[in-house]
Amino acid sequence: YDVVLPLTSCGSARRVSREWWLHVGLLCIPLLAVYLHIPPPQLSPVLNTWHSSGHFFTFRGNNIFYKESVGVVGSSDVLLLLHGFPTSSYDWYKIWDSLTQRFNRVIALDFLGFGFSDKPRLHRYSIFEQASVVEALVAHLGLSEQRINILSHDYGDTVALELLYRNDHNRSGHITINSLCLSNGGIFPETHYPRFVQKVLKDSGFISPVLTRLINFQLFSRGIRDVFGPYTQPTEAEFWDMWTGIRFNDGNLVIDSILQYINQRLKHRERWVGALTSTSTPCEYTHHSYCGTKCWSCYKNEVCEYLKTRPWRSTVSVLDEHVSHYPQLEDPTGFFNAYLSFINSF
Repeated sequence: YDVVLPLTSCGSARRVSREWWLHVGLLCIPLLAVYLHIPPPQLSPVLNTWHSSGHFFTFRGNNIFYKESVGVVGSSDVLLLLHGFPTSSYDWYKIWDSLTQRFNRVIALDFLGFGFSDKPRLHRYSIFEQASVVEALVAHLGLSEQRINILSHDYGDTVALELLYRNDHNRSGHITINSLCLSNGGIFPETHYPRFVQKVLKDSGFISPVLTRLINFQLFSRGIRDVFGPYTQPTEAEFWDMWTGIRFNDGNLVIDSILQYINQRLKHRERWVGALTSTSTPCEYTHHSYCGTKCWSCYKNEVCEYLKTRPWRSTVSVLDEHVSHYPQLEDPTGFFNAYLSFINSF
């Protein structure tokens, strides 16, 4: 007998076959990414110079990178720079020389899990630990009795607020803060809007380690490009330097763990926002006026107004409208002048 299959059945069979191969292909991609080791890019000459001019100290068995320069002779002013996520101390290189012309000592570090510092796997990264790293560095440099000026950005803002809390509550080993300048960080959790990829990485559980393997330079540069102003985009070489810093010591594999700081901001809001709103330490918030829809830390106008009403000595600087999330890289002169105006005001 001849058997005639309906055309619809044949079409369904072919469709099921195609879907099966599609599923196999989708499964193979993350498996290959997990087991395929992609070597990190080589340090560029400028990044290598930054690395070679720095030092390391040990914190709880981990090596922490820091860079220090001695500037103005006859001054005792010390400046500590705290970088943001997901980059490193190299964020400050464009204003480094200018800062050394104002301060006696300028110090920047790479937080644990960032830049040239160690990036332990299966580690619970926290803002509290990063604050302790900073305190340990200050002690290592013999500056525990010195009044410290802090200039922070993004992730570093939250670390700075924990340091401020410890300073105001006279916690053991705390840093004595002379002034604090916060720049473009999600200090008010309710006004911080994480990017989609950040949400996925921090909340995807066992899938996150696979996703971190899938991130490459193209995906990274496409994402971080959106947080720069339209007329202040980095060069391709500068994007590569950022990516190289992340890939150094396989830092891309701990991004999901570090991103838990977003949840920590919400959990400890009263501690950190409370420290900011009750302190007597001179403070400044440097804010960008360009707020794209994809900006990592896009603040509403009322936040600036809120800061202006605080009882402590404070100022709010709004930079050029084309400057976005990285003012120290996008407009180093304007950013430095805004900070200089603040630091010279008291």
